[in-house]
Amino acid sequence: MLTKKLQGLGLKKNFSKEIAIIGIGYVGLPLARSFSNYFSVKAFDKDERRIKELQKGIDSNLDIKPKDLKNKNLSFTYEYDDIKNCNVYILTLPTPINKKRLPDITLVENATKDLAKILKKKDLIIYESTFYPGTIEDKLIPILEKNSKLLYNKDFFIGYSPERINPGEKIHTLENVKKIISSNNKNSLKQVKEMYQKIIKAGVYQASSIKVAELSKILENTQRFINIALINEVSSLCNKMNLQTKEVIDVASTKWNFMKFYPGFVGGHCVAVDPLYLSFKQKQIKTSSFLITAADKINQNKGFEILDKLNASFKNLKQKKILILGFTFKENCPDLRNSGTINLMEILCKKKIKLNIHDPFVKKEELKKEIKKNYNIIKNLKPSNYDCIIIAVGHTFYKKMGINKIKKLSNKKNCLLFDLKSLFKKDKVDFQL
Repeated sequence: MLTKKLQGLGLKKNFSKEIAIIGIGYVGLPLARSFSNYFSVKAFDKDERRIKELQKGIDSNLDIKPKDLKNKNLSFTYEYDDIKNCNVYILTLPTPINKKRLPDITLVENATKDLAKILKKKDLIIYESTFYPGTIEDKLIPILEKNSKLLYNKDFFIGYSPERINPGEKIHTLENVKKIISSNNKNSLKQVKEMYQKIIKAGVYQASSIKVAELSKILENTQRFINIALINEVSSLCNKMNLQTKEVIDVASTKWNFMKFYPGFVGGHCVAVDPLYLSFKQKQIKTSSFLITAADKINQNKGFEILDKLNASFKNLKQKKILILGFTFKENCPDLRNSGTINLMEILCKKKIKLNIHDPFVKKEELKKEIKKNYNIIKNLKPSNYDCIIIAVGHTFYKKMGINKIKKLSNKKNCLLFDLKSLFKKDKVDFQL
């Protein structure tokens, strides 16, 4: 059935064995693993080290087990020539923000240019990256047409299925989350639907257009972004009134329609980025982006609240020795992208505080690449003369370690303990958000 319908697009009979996935990170690897159960998949990434690890059955993102990488239908490559005979291309590259906090789709644009050079008639391209509405039609399709000399919806076809991957998630995995699919061509939409239906147990949901799907993706995380900003404001009030924010939230959540969000840094590849893609588009077409801008300011300034508390606790912050526990953007995950702890460290670094950082999920080399500053990175936790210990990420490692062992990491009896993730009772620590 699938092959017959694909032939309606003019694709080859062996279509089902020729899928290339470009970008093998948190999004691309689970896709490659799942699709390889039904199709022949070539997983491409320019990162030679990453590909060689995967060829050995090693996923440094800790998402896929070695046995799941061993599939006769799945191969890994960093050579572009290896994917030129495929006729379905799925791009799963990141779309971050730049230093000016504006959308940066450079990686996708460059990959699209490269893809255009090998694009053939009747090829199907599916994007999974996050975009502001209009990106595919206004930016990417023109790149494909210009560099391939082929025509959209005549010679090649486009689908869009925005990723909903949550790094470190063990329950809401790729297969268990409903997948949005879209295309501005009825035939190619059918092909996208039949492909994803094979791997998504939760089913697929058809958007009426690519633009609707693009906007829906950034709306999902903008909602979370704004709600976290609200709770960040409430947590500031709670601290002024000597109330535990977590308790207030837990009490409020006894109402059936209360949405539970907790205060803290906003990080990661989605929640910290998607709202800024939305506000960019709002400003581009001259509509209001006031709410997102205000929420962004609240969330960005949360680190200064910790600095204020330190200033109130010490007469002179210079040369104080602080241990920060946790560096990734979320708990139990090695993902460093847009980690809120980076923002906190930069704020504290300007005060010439001696910063020591530890994270059980991240290798020392990876930390050095990310922070690019001479912080003291600790591999094994040992007692030292810390003036303050800050639990910045709620890794289970620290929770199991327990508050007493954490306190004993300092040789100083008056060492402060800041529990930013409320892992422990409020009366056992010196500060919580």
